[in-house]
Amino acid sequence: VFQNMQTSECYHTNGTEKVRYVQRYIYNRMQTWLMFDSDVGQFVGFTSFGEFNAKRANSNPEFMENRRTAVDWLCRHNYEVFGPFSVERRGERGA
Repeated sequence: VFQNMQTSECYHTNGTEKVRYVQRYIYNRMQTWLMFDSDVGQFVGFTSFGEFNAKRANSNPEFMENRRTAVDWLCRHNYEVFGPFSVERRGERGA
């Protein structure tokens, strides 16, 4: 059985002041293929297959613009939607 998986993660520091978006492509529980980090601004490959796909993705300007703006339309947007529920409720346990 082989497992191919993709995760998207948003890291918030100081609310929405410093936001980092990371997209990982995982094969058999190992990050061996590719990764996009909004701090770097492009895809990075970890194997020859990953480097090939990173080069291909990085050369597509429309796709890269979508990945680079994910910090705003995905991370910051979701922080505003779920922030009041998750952040403001910290420490509220029972009576």
